[in-house]
Amino acid sequence: MSNSGETRRWPWSATWPLFVLTLVSVSNYLDRSLLGLALPAIKRELGSSDTVLGLVSGLAFILFYSLLGIPIAWAADRTNRRNIIAAGLAFWSLMTACTGLIGGIWQLAVVRLLMGAGEACGTAPSNSLIADRFPAERRPLALALFGTASPLAFILFFPLAGWIAQTYGWRAMFIAMGLPGLLLALLVIFTVREPERTVPPPARLPIARSLATDLRALFANRCFTWIFAGVTLMGANIWASGAWVPSFFMRVHHLSVGDVANIIGPTRGFIGLLGILIGGVLIDRLPKERIAWRVGLPAIACLLAGPAEALFLLGNSHSAWLGGFALSSFFMLIHQAPIYAAVVNIVGERRRALATAVILLGASLIGDAAGPTAVGVLNDLLAPRFGDEAIRYSMLIVAVTPVFAGLCFLRAATLYAAAAGVGPERSGART
Repeated sequence: MSNSGETRRWPWSATWPLFVLTLVSVSNYLDRSLLGLALPAIKRELGSSDTVLGLVSGLAFILFYSLLGIPIAWAADRTNRRNIIAAGLAFWSLMTACTGLIGGIWQLAVVRLLMGAGEACGTAPSNSLIADRFPAERRPLALALFGTASPLAFILFFPLAGWIAQTYGWRAMFIAMGLPGLLLALLVIFTVREPERTVPPPARLPIARSLATDLRALFANRCFTWIFAGVTLMGANIWASGAWVPSFFMRVHHLSVGDVANIIGPTRGFIGLLGILIGGVLIDRLPKERIAWRVGLPAIACLLAGPAEALFLLGNSHSAWLGGFALSSFFMLIHQAPIYAAVVNIVGERRRALATAVILLGASLIGDAAGPTAVGVLNDLLAPRFGDEAIRYSMLIVAVTPVFAGLCFLRAATLYAAAAGVGPERSGART
């Protein structure tokens, strides 16, 4: 990989597509997170248990999101990614609005399934498209900027969503937050250009055979395998937090839905944004001889997130739990941009979307299905003894998983230099 000034220069022509794709990702994170804010009201209205709500918020969404993400990413590696992103955005935005019209828990589950199908068109094709527009040296910073979508969603729109829910009801919140995505889909179509491929398409094979070949090649890479394990564990942390933190605040600290949105929005938003940007800038400045730290720094951030989560959950004073929440917000998303950048750097250009989708499969199907559901089950099991305080202990899952994720990333860091140093452009091993 060249270290010339040309490869270090920021490609300004790629800035607008990066901005628009970040807006798409903001919509992605916001729409999937709204259910966590509405869960207490939905429970009162529909009379569902925490276990059922955990399954709906986790498994129902993630089944289509993660499983369809694999063939969609395979197609994105071979066709027009911009069109896939725009179509998915329009569909998941429509499903978000339809969530406000559901009449029962089964209808909610169906809408979440369909929303997951739409959102499967977002992250993996976007990561691949961004990777094509930025040189390898600038990808960590570019993907860090793209990764600000989650905190921006909390900063810009989560308080607004909470205000709408408290003022007009949770149904109005879903409708108001979903419909603008249809206009954003048009912006993608008319202003984002699909970049030309620099690597010719792979030989034509039956889809199942081609997909199986690509998947075997990915998991033959030990660095990729350890990254997959770490991201899966962090997925359990992030998704469980997203689904149950609002309920934790309401049950343990007796806050209103508006108060919860006003705490989560700025804290997860501004502090999470700060963590992502600081992590991205630090990694962008690493010299080539410290390349292992591109994965090592995210590992350290995950190791520090565990104690921060424990302080948030077990702290009784306002300063203790709010400080823990702020620290966990700072550390919990630092890993995403450099890990995604590492993934696209160690796989072939024609496998970038697929590799990202596989990573999302671990974070989503395993992490999202297991995390929120496990917390919901433990809530119901511990409630007879601890009452509303049960959620304080069931959510300790989110304090354990980052520590194990950090250990996986540390192992990947020891393999990353070799994996990145024999990229597909220089070796046929992973083409």
